Amino acid sequence: MTSEPPAGRPTPGDYDLTRDLVGGLPHDLVQRWRHTGQTAEDARRLLSGYAVEGYSVVSDSAGLTRLSEQAALLEVLALIDRPKRILHAYGRAVGGRAIGVWAADNAQMFHPADTRASTLLSALLSVQDEIRRHCRVRIGIGVHRGTFDELSGGLYGEDADGIEDIAENHTEGGEIAVTAPVVGLLPSDHPFVLRRRDDLRHPLGPVHRVLDGPRLEDVRPVEDERYPIPYSPEFHADLLRLEHSPGDAELLARLTARHLRERTVVLVERGGASAGTPDLAVLRGLALSATMRETALRLLPPTGAVEIKVAGPLGIYLFDEPGPAVKFALRLRSDLAEREIICRIGVDTGPVLTGETPGGGRDIAGAPVNVASKMAQDLGRPGRVYLSEALRAQTGLARFVPVERAVSGVRITFFEG
Repeated sequence: MTSEPPAGRPTPGDYDLTRDLVGGLPHDLVQRWRHTGQTAEDARRLLSGYAVEGYSVVSDSAGLTRLSEQAALLEVLALIDRPKRILHAYGRAVGGRAIGVWAADNAQMFHPADTRASTLLSALLSVQDEIRRHCRVRIGIGVHRGTFDELSGGLYGEDADGIEDIAENHTEGGEIAVTAPVVGLLPSDHPFVLRRRDDLRHPLGPVHRVLDGPRLEDVRPVEDERYPIPYSPEFHADLLRLEHSPGDAELLARLTARHLRERTVVLVERGGASAGTPDLAVLRGLALSATMRETALRLLPPTGAVEIKVAGPLGIYLFDEPGPAVKFALRLRSDLAEREIICRIGVDTGPVLTGETPGGGRDIAGAPVNVASKMAQDLGRPGRVYLSEALRAQTGLARFVPVERAVSGVRITFFEG
């Protein structure tokens, strides 16, 4: 992995980690959209060549926020690596392929439409068995059969957003949640034990838990193929050393000094735009993200700051110092509001991993990213900027007011302005 930054900007970090499922912005498609009449017919025509039909399987690690309070970042990354390897091995064995560069707390596989639903569910039951036997971290899995727009390595559209929401917000560790289209493809005499989630009313329709059923018997997991790893080979080798030596404080300290740097993270989530059709929603959303990216790049200082990524509605930026990061967040909120884009922004400071991904993009991991996300995405209100307690103490902005809230079973104090 190279640690060189994008042209013209110094890197504030050394290593990388991807955090979300969607890919970067499809710039050519956005430009083509901007030069149309931006009608529903234009959207349908532009996206017609990107549609794929099949199954989206999304996983999310359970209890990551609490685990991050109990273990160091590198320990957490080592713990969640093996579940991803298991999911990928079994998914590839039944004809799936990985989507995106897998994030710290989630992963995604796509399976073609001709995949038997019963085979896929058996594979996922085997995945959960293996994780229970060999891993400290549990994952929740969501499965949906639908039509998706595959753009820049990510899946977009209502079906894609829906199953990601189910996996990330409505599953528990060890659970497999499947939508009605998946259940409808099982034979009438299928051997699976399903229970409807009466507690969950979702835009994708009824959701069922898979409680039991046959496991894979005649299929061998594809273990010699690496999942889309967001680390350099050298860093991943260090993670594996940490996985095989739990509790080795000396090794942890050495690897932490080697890989982590103190930096300030600005995480921006833009609001959506009204749209009459799913195709319009996808392209209007991408155009908003492109405008957000262009605005942010204009406001970034020439040194000491770098864009990490803009993916879907999220933008992540990294700063050497907290002061310029807070000023950037406030100016970005104001400039986006002038363009009728309402956002919410979280800012935190602390040790992070960041750098270039093997595919040439950039990404980041660390508690500051998690805290910024919790403040802005989970707890924040549109049009507000949120500072963590540590960062508020460093910047001393009196106009921010304290807030104390609970998220994922953990109470956090932060400041709203």
